[in-house]
Amino acid sequence: MAKVAFLGLGVMGYPMARHLAAKGHEVTVYNRTAAKAEKWVSENGGRHAATPAEAATGQEIVFCCVGNDDDLRQVTVADGGAFAAMGKGTAFVDHTTASASIARELDSAARSAGFGFIDAPVSGGQAGAENGVLTVMCGGQSDVYAYVEPAIMSYARAARLLGPTGSGQLAKMMNQICIAGLVQGLAESIHFGQRAGLDIEAVLDVISKGAAGSWQMENRGKTMNQAKYDFGFAVDWMRKDLSICLDEAKLNGALLPVTALVDQFYAEVQGLGGKRWDTSSLLARLNR
Repeated sequence: MAKVAFLGLGVMGYPMARHLAAKGHEVTVYNRTAAKAEKWVSENGGRHAATPAEAATGQEIVFCCVGNDDDLRQVTVADGGAFAAMGKGTAFVDHTTASASIARELDSAARSAGFGFIDAPVSGGQAGAENGVLTVMCGGQSDVYAYVEPAIMSYARAARLLGPTGSGQLAKMMNQICIAGLVQGLAESIHFGQRAGLDIEAVLDVISKGAAGSWQMENRGKTMNQAKYDFGFAVDWMRKDLSICLDEAKLNGALLPVTALVDQFYAEVQGLGGKRWDTSSLLARLNR
């Protein structure tokens, strides 16, 4: 068992840190809102720290799951950030969905200071984090990955090193590109069926068993038909992720016409007041 820290106790980080503690790791937590860190300790044990640097002091592995590139810099290389307190031979694992460029930037800083860095965005949503069955896409050095993998598996169903630093973030971009197209197709299908007067739940039950089946259909089809969007991954966060995808595509020359279109559809959902609605709310813009 390892001495670890976890920075960021949002809807993902809170249960991920809990799974680490449940597996016997000695966990120190940090959260920008200290009350949430105090609550986590009251439920799970361990201790909380006032700054990322304090949380990272003396740890073997530091995990992180925050909002975006700017948040990530704040907890790593800014004043009071974790990087200044990390010892040689330790490792930093970043679960934030961020850009590949910041992964490379932080990896360079980590190497200069003598510790390892793994970019490791996750898929599976809040339910996956709560149940400890996330999929983790990793980039970095193989020896560093081997060092941190046992701890990652505390909350993961699958984890894999996919290449050098940044590869995890690039794989997560592929994941989000797939989801955007799938949800739009599902929204159009349900909208079409509703206009045709079909029993949507019955149709989804049938077609989900065939080639049209997907995680989105199985887990979001019924609630989309009921216009329930008060759970899951928020539209604001999906637009952040798709922006990262589109920016990276400009750099590597990839053509993402459907992704760009769905991103604009999500902008329309935001305009309807759906900033915090689940990403399945694409149907709302069709049924308004």
